[in-house]
Amino acid sequence: MRSRKPNRLSTYNYAQPGAYFITTVVNRRQSTFGEIKDGTIQLTPYGEIVVKQWHWLHKRYLQIILDEFVAMPNHFHGIINIRVGTGRDLSLQSATTDRPKVKTLSELIGAFKTTTSKLIHQAGMTSFQWQRSFYERIVRNEDELFRIREYIQTNPLRWDSDVENVKR
Repeated sequence: MRSRKPNRLSTYNYAQPGAYFITTVVNRRQSTFGEIKDGTIQLTPYGEIVVKQWHWLHKRYLQIILDEFVAMPNHFHGIINIRVGTGRDLSLQSATTDRPKVKTLSELIGAFKTTTSKLIHQAGMTSFQWQRSFYERIVRNEDELFRIREYIQTNPLRWDSDVENVKR
């Protein structure tokens, strides 16, 4: 059996504060979330679930701030910022309450993928699956963040040449 190349840096702490550019792809690159018309994504109900769950991620895990994102026909791009601390007002917690555990990037994306899958199955597409794992890039500075935001914003315009587009 072929071994998989790890997607993450083995010595990097993916729970530490910082910005991360993530991409996660539908299994077999099946167009599930919508179609591109005139350079914009027209979401299906399944695509709307993905967008809703991306926003849910911040409501559930207050340690993060979501930045630019786009649901494409068969994949999703987003920027997620992990902040210092949890973002919760700890003064409101009792002295016996444990401090909420800071989640790693993999745990956060795992929660996103699990909840979207569950809701898409409940909506009728029981065969839906994400590809295993996800791609990430650590955003190193403001210039890179600007370029990634621009890439995400213009991604639908480049769909005809996108490597994830199986019809190209």
